[in-house]
Amino acid sequence: MPSYDYICESNGQVVTVRHSMDVELATWGEVCYAAQHPMGETDFEAPVRKMISAPAVVLPVGNSQLKNAGFTKLVKRDHGVYENVTATGGESRYMKAGDNGSLPELARKIRD
Repeated sequence: MPSYDYICESNGQVVTVRHSMDVELATWGEVCYAAQHPMGETDFEAPVRKMISAPAVVLPVGNSQLKNAGFTKLVKRDHGVYENVTATGGESRYMKAGDNGSLPELARKIRD
């Protein structure tokens, strides 16, 4: 869920709130409630403005970290041939187009 910074013009405070993209917060009271932030002396109906902020930066991770997290990474090696660089157990290291036996065992890796 993304984080958004809201500024209240009445008190100058900036509060970070995590909510879905379809939520629109317009007042100081709504922002404080969503962020579990104390309102202080500021009026509940004081308007707030969503601030523009830099997006989060995702750093690349290695194949072993992907494997430990349960991900499968396929790297194209030839026309119709992919190498499963995160293969575990009895999984085939190479996946070939049209060969269902070489597909990664995704059902074992996908969990709630």
